[in-house]
Amino acid sequence: MKLDKKILEEKIREFRSFKSWSESTLMGLCECANVDMSKAEMCKLACGFAGGMGGTFDEGTCGAVTGALMANGIILDDTGKIKANAKEIFNAFKEEYGTVRCDIISKNGEDKSPCVDCCVFIANKVADLLDE
Repeated sequence: MKLDKKILEEKIREFRSFKSWSESTLMGLCECANVDMSKAEMCKLACGFAGGMGGTFDEGTCGAVTGALMANGIILDDTGKIKANAKEIFNAFKEEYGTVRCDIISKNGEDKSPCVDCCVFIANKVADLLDE
């Protein structure tokens, strides 16, 4: 499956203006992949992962990663591929940002300037994996 990365980035930037990292990443990927799920359902699925999972920041994984992992599982049917991709998604993010912890990336939620770039980076990684 080939996703248009330009449209993917536009959707993530749009959603990120009013949604969390997890919601924006999940929604951007699923909309580009034409997943038959409403925005409301996607938001409900992803909202608990905001702020490093339930707003824990220092104990949770970045929402961009969790949103990407959810989208990967929703879009694909092959559980083996889902698991293999999940490892690649996690490792690619950690390599790029040095961590997957929300508190380190966002300075405990006080600096959300990296948000969109984190979401776009990992969504593009998912798009690459879906294209293989």
